[in-house]
Amino acid sequence: MKAAGDFTSPPEDYNVIVPDGWFQLPLDPDARDRAITALAERTFRGVDNAPHLKKEFMQDLQRKAKEAYSVGGTELYLSTLSVGPVPLASSLLVSIPAADEWPQTSDTEELAEHLVRRELGDGAELSVVDLEAAGRAVRTRCRSNPVPEAQMGNTMPSTAVTYYVPIPATVRWLMLSFSTPLDPLADQMVKLFDTVAGTLHWA
Repeated sequence: MKAAGDFTSPPEDYNVIVPDGWFQLPLDPDARDRAITALAERTFRGVDNAPHLKKEFMQDLQRKAKEAYSVGGTELYLSTLSVGPVPLASSLLVSIPAADEWPQTSDTEELAEHLVRRELGDGAELSVVDLEAAGRAVRTRCRSNPVPEAQMGNTMPSTAVTYYVPIPATVRWLMLSFSTPLDPLADQMVKLFDTVAGTLHWA
């Protein structure tokens, strides 16, 4: 496995290891509808009296997939894990923003300053961290108020953790955007997100 500093030309790909039970939803318009149907069938298997909820679930996934694709999303993972009757709701969006959206730099300190100027919001955390194989990255954590109409009726605050990782030998950035609406379990979920981010490596 090559470290970020070993690349003299841009890597051809990246890899990130997610937990078993995270469903990969393709963002390409030609593939996502089949995947959304498959996930809805899995989620509502054995539930015969909730067609309205199933329809809302599919519409919500369609909206999220389209939004993710429009901002340069390459992969979207959704957790299907649960502890007893409690779903461990969380997601990971991997994206590569357009070149003109960020400063033309690969310096994490410079990007951190840029993000501070964009005002992340009250209570947000920002730091520069080392990912074992992928190199240095900017990490943010923030907590936002619920938007029930956009989150399947969720009424708890959401916690988001985002990693901004410079792609070796370029001035482009790879973003790992994690989110969970499980406010009482936010710290535990964030530990999981940090573990997943630590598996990122270039290929």
